[in-house]
Amino acid sequence: MTRPSRLQKQILSLYRELLRAGRGKPGAEARVRAEFRQHASLPRSDVLRIEYLYRRGRRQLQLLRSGHATAMGAFVRPRSQTEEPGGAAAPGTPLDDCDGPGNPHNGMGTPETRPDVQ
Repeated sequence: MTRPSRLQKQILSLYRELLRAGRGKPGAEARVRAEFRQHASLPRSDVLRIEYLYRRGRRQLQLLRSGHATAMGAFVRPRSQTEEPGGAAAPGTPLDDCDGPGNPHNGMGTPETRPDVQ
């Protein structure tokens, strides 16, 4: 068995911190566990994706600790008619996890300052 890398230790620490911060907030602990389980099968070689998810988790931890969060939920994009029944999007349809430039809540500018939003 190999020794855990520094990044693995940071991720485990983040997991524990998120669980502690989510105590007493409806849905938080279940959401944290589900999110980590969903990404547990990422290959170790996909370092960019792992680091991105780590930074995203850090931001979520800050939100949970800020005191403004009373619960934790998930935004679910409704299935459109162009999606295939298996959940895969139609060819050419971008898959996005709500953190891309199209999300108005990701800090990329307000609707007034962004030219693509009317």
